[in-house]
Amino acid sequence: MRVMARTRKTLPSRVDVAHLISAGVLASVCPRTLIEEVLAETGKASQRERLLPAPAVVYYVMALALWREAPLEEVLRVVCEGLQWLGGGHTEAVQASKSAISQARSRLGPEVMRQLADRVLRPLAAPGAPGAWYRGLRVMALDGSCMDVADEAANAKFFGYPGASRGQSAFPQARVLGLVECGTHAVVAAGIAPYGHSEQVMAAQLLPAKLTPEMLVLADRNFYGFKHWQTACATGAKLAWRVKSNLKLPVEQMLPDGSYLSRVFDSDDRARRAGQTVRVIDYALEGSATPAQGSYRLLTNLLDPDAAPALELAALYHERWEIEGVFDEFKTHLRANSTVLRSKTPELVQQELWGLLLAHFAIRQLMAQAAWARELDPDRLSFMHAVRVIKRKMPQAAAVSP
Repeated sequence: MRVMARTRKTLPSRVDVAHLISAGVLASVCPRTLIEEVLAETGKASQRERLLPAPAVVYYVMALALWREAPLEEVLRVVCEGLQWLGGGHTEAVQASKSAISQARSRLGPEVMRQLADRVLRPLAAPGAPGAWYRGLRVMALDGSCMDVADEAANAKFFGYPGASRGQSAFPQARVLGLVECGTHAVVAAGIAPYGHSEQVMAAQLLPAKLTPEMLVLADRNFYGFKHWQTACATGAKLAWRVKSNLKLPVEQMLPDGSYLSRVFDSDDRARRAGQTVRVIDYALEGSATPAQGSYRLLTNLLDPDAAPALELAALYHERWEIEGVFDEFKTHLRANSTVLRSKTPELVQQELWGLLLAHFAIRQLMAQAAWARELDPDRLSFMHAVRVIKRKMPQAAAVSP
């Protein structure tokens, strides 16, 4: 790729733009050394010297999430604006065609960004951090959402359309599954798939490698299945999942807090011989329009009511809605005036989504650090204000190499 620049003094013919795009907030989560390591492992390291080499493209893809309302070429100009080049030179113009940027992104592909996300995304809250823990357990939430992608033939074929009351929706959609730390809104693991893929299947692939015994995972009723439940339990994580009201859960032992012990079975186990003991919490929300709407049934592997009283778990379950706020940050606050993801091919859509996840993590990490420095819950801070601050400061920060 060729990036044309005019400066107030003569510059060498080749400028390391990777250093210019490595804005402090992005480089803080994706250091240059980590990027180069992943590039080498995936065989995507630049084979020859380029004005915008592969490490620069990684930072650029992350920056796209912050300026989704701007044209591709404009994002490059905004990111590099105000930088000092080579001992104090100032950039007066940065130009790169849309096709040249697309070629650079195509060379990079989605796998580099996926592997970076796999290494970078993680829980942020230290033990005891405000708003992130319940009785020594890190509160997590699992859920999925869909993102509109550009209505191109390749995207339509790969991702597919959701159904609509008349025909199909206007745009293909990518399905995104996220495991989120409720206290910080940090996405600690994610999966991306076509619209038609089941969130249950995606969760079964994601959870075994990402859950740990310190976690308490909240999930909605669409995720329960006996095999998935067993897989999640095998990680040592604690679970509090909502289940459908028609799931048969006979009372085996009533407990002092109003919950009871029962057993769940695999649907293939018709003799019901190899069940797993669970604790069931039934409760209703006051003020619901109908009893059915306010009725909840939770399944948990926290069997001791003294260690996790039913009333506390019922109240805690509604922390699961924190993940809805995270998807809103993706789909509304970081989208600005853009209605769909801008990439035209499935590979670049996936690349863009991984870049979006990394950029969101960078923002949330910065917010958490700022909140904890003042002993605050990160929920007290405004996500949009943080984005505006980062966008204002990004050109100046990018003058500092990672």
